[in-house]
Amino acid sequence: MSEPTEKKPSLWQVIKSVLGAFYGVQSSDVHKRDFSKGNPWAYIVVGLVFTVLFVLTIAGVVKWVLAGVGK
Repeated sequence: MSEPTEKKPSLWQVIKSVLGAFYGVQSSDVHKRDFSKGNPWAYIVVGLVFTVLFVLTIAGVVKWVLAGVGK
C-alpha cells in the first residue's frame, strides 16, 4: 500500500502561519508542517506583504494622530 501524502499548505494556511509567526503563537505541528511541506517563497512573499501592510498602517495612524494634535 502507498503511504498517504500530505498536501502542500493552502494559501489560507500560509497566511494563518505567517500571522501566527508575527504574533509568536504558532504550534509545533504547524511549524513542522511549514518546514517540511511548505514552499519557502510563499511564506516570504506573504510575510513581505504583511510587513508592508503593517508599516503602512502604523505610518497612517501616526500621520492621523499628528494631524489631530495640530488642531
